[in-house]
Amino acid sequence: MNSRFALPILNDKIVYVKPVEVSDLPPEVREQAGDLKELFSVHNSEGVQIALVADRALAFALARQHQLTPMTVH
Repeated sequence: MNSRFALPILNDKIVYVKPVEVSDLPPEVREQAGDLKELFSVHNSEGVQIALVADRALAFALARQHQLTPMTVH
């Protein structure tokens, strides 16, 4: 297989997990977050948010349940 074609296929299976300050989110999401100060956002390879969850471990578990490889974004 030509390695030039392997990378895009791999990228389709990667998702990016990053912390998000609750204070930066819309009011309706802040209400649902309760006392949490930080949530974790999961994004596809194009940067589209596909999930917002309460903690990093849950974000990684969610990704793996869907046969995706989670990567941390700093």
